[in-house]
Amino acid sequence: MDEKILKYSYDALQAIDKITRFVEGKTFEEYNKDDFLRSAVERQFEILGEALNNIKKMDEEIFNSIEGSRGAISFRNILSHGYDTVDNVIVWGIIKKDLSKLKYSIEKLME
Repeated sequence: MDEKILKYSYDALQAIDKITRFVEGKTFEEYNKDDFLRSAVERQFEILGEALNNIKKMDEEIFNSIEGSRGAISFRNILSHGYDTVDNVIVWGIIKKDLSKLKYSIEKLME
């Protein structure tokens, strides 16, 4: 595998780990009230989506093997360009339901 793809995969995993660490022990209510926390989480989602987009540009086949990668890029675009429509309930749901699957898929790719 190309070294740049490995780098972007690592960046994606780092972003996922940071999101997970930032919200560890937090409730949705705490997340929803904390502007600083929400900003930090959203920034890491942007990094995650950008790293996956870079993988897509380099190798579509590898990109397609990452479950949830298209959704992550779409979500990054919403955060970057549709910031005024971001729903905290949706962000929280992605964190709690989808992030671990994406992490697992990226980790499998890197093996």
